[in-house]
Amino acid sequence: LIAGESVPVMKTPLPAGSQAASTIYSPQEHKRHTLFCGTQVIQAKAYVGGEVLAVVTRTGFCTAKGDLISSILYPKPVSFKFYKDAVKFVLFLAVLAFIGTLYSILILVKNQVPVGQIIIRALDLITVIVPPALPAAMTVGTIYAQKRLKQQGIFCISPPRINLCGKLRLVCFDKTGTLTEEGLDVWGVVPLENNHFLPIVHEPGWLPAGPLLYCLATCHTVTLLRAQPLGDPVDLKMLESTGWHLEMLEEEEGELPAFQQFGTKVLAVVKPPPEEEQPRDRKHQLPLGILRRFPFSSSLQRMSVVAKLPGEAPAQVYVKGAPEMVASLCMKETVPLDFSQVLRHYTTDGFRVLALACKALGTISTFEEALQLPRDSVEVNLTFLGFLVMKNVLKPESAPVIHLLRKANIRPVMVTGDNMLTAVNVARSCRMVEQKERVIFVSASPPARGQPAALKFVLAEHSRGEEQPEVSPKRPQPYHLALNGKSFAVVCEHFAELLPKILLRATVFARMSPEQKTQLVCSLQELNYCVGMCGDGANDCGALRAADVGISLSEAEASVASPFTSRLASIQCVPTLIREGRCSLVTSFGVFKYMALYSLVQFVSVLLLYTVS
Repeated sequence: LIAGESVPVMKTPLPAGSQAASTIYSPQEHKRHTLFCGTQVIQAKAYVGGEVLAVVTRTGFCTAKGDLISSILYPKPVSFKFYKDAVKFVLFLAVLAFIGTLYSILILVKNQVPVGQIIIRALDLITVIVPPALPAAMTVGTIYAQKRLKQQGIFCISPPRINLCGKLRLVCFDKTGTLTEEGLDVWGVVPLENNHFLPIVHEPGWLPAGPLLYCLATCHTVTLLRAQPLGDPVDLKMLESTGWHLEMLEEEEGELPAFQQFGTKVLAVVKPPPEEEQPRDRKHQLPLGILRRFPFSSSLQRMSVVAKLPGEAPAQVYVKGAPEMVASLCMKETVPLDFSQVLRHYTTDGFRVLALACKALGTISTFEEALQLPRDSVEVNLTFLGFLVMKNVLKPESAPVIHLLRKANIRPVMVTGDNMLTAVNVARSCRMVEQKERVIFVSASPPARGQPAALKFVLAEHSRGEEQPEVSPKRPQPYHLALNGKSFAVVCEHFAELLPKILLRATVFARMSPEQKTQLVCSLQELNYCVGMCGDGANDCGALRAADVGISLSEAEASVASPFTSRLASIQCVPTLIREGRCSLVTSFGVFKYMALYSLVQFVSVLLLYTVS
């Protein structure tokens, strides 16, 4: 956030047209069109003409860097009962000092002590009862804990929160990159034939020439830098699985060339592999030109491209994204009847599934025409093509750490933007939900057509097809609730009185937007939980900032997003933080009791001496 982007990211101009004129700029919504301060532009391409107009939207303390400096200078007050009780005790000592001072003045006047000596002795008594070294002494445990954390690769920009780590009772975890590995491997493609799913194809490069293969080859934001492909890991793996390769203009800057074979300018060209590397019965000869990209948006849950074959062929739109979202944009007759069943089959086994779709643009064939297309009119009435199935491997340390937290009565919760069934499978794999424990889906629907909002509880089937354990009336079986972002929003709005009860038993939150993650953390804090949040800092910035203890897994030494940053991308830092937090807390308690006791003993001793003499 301070030095621009953590990985190379493609940025595009703000959308133009009549609809865009009424749109208000938002840094979160339009981050694909925003150059962050500190960004190094490593490659530039001009759409039309050579000039680029950039508008500065944030300066000073309104920027992320300014916000960090502001948070260091004026940190958010830590609401901690120990600190509140310490202040109350100091106030009690101050009252005691006032009473003792009056008593000592009376005794000293009675003994005919000079006025100057009386004032000095009375002030002496105040410094005895309220020890000035108390604040410094109470930070000793925190300082040593911070030093030990730094030695283990955990950096802290808010030392007072170390004590809060010792009070954690609930920790929220992101899934991708936190509980599971960052990268994804292509497991295969599920194509369609006559509106029915075919068996999975594990080698996408063996697919026949057609919309499905073209979608895999073009629907991405991969770019080239010195002949090396750069981009999102999912896009890189998808393109690599097809065997096709990307070609772009070699110069770092300049206008796009008008490729003769396409008859228009193109952003990039995707070419099939050499003939000797292709199947004998499925030779691909024609390249594809990418005319325009609509980048991925977490709020829209999809991305799309406009591409075309050489010659005067019309352009095609290729879309990939969340299955439920893409299916809602497709024509109903193109979506197979067993769509949900096949999707459920792969997601319950822990695979990440993306849906693919396309649409012909009969009147669009040039680069300039593609630039005028509004996104809303492009991504509608699509033809469903199939599923891209990707494998996301669980990190080896995730299950032991989650088991350790549960044994310590610290509740783990998963908050992810992924599919519900995939999230439940990962929760079982990492022992957040034990195999014998039941999962109940919370399904909430908003009011529609005069019907009130509805709330349903559906028992989930075991991902491995095992029988549900029998429930004894005398000994209820443990259960976990799971809900998605849409249901969470409906519950918050229409079933607010049930929200606390649901949050007390919910373990899996799927399809959650970044704003909903923040809202969830705040709702848990309202239930008097001391909440920790562990994520990679990408879509979790708001939740990391809102949590009592935010832990960002990043290679940088410090993150703007959270008070704690672990240089090792592993959740093993969570038990380490809790141990050091408890150690610091116990030390602070011990020092406080010692300082309070010795000041009271000294206070009584001095009063006795004044009385005797």
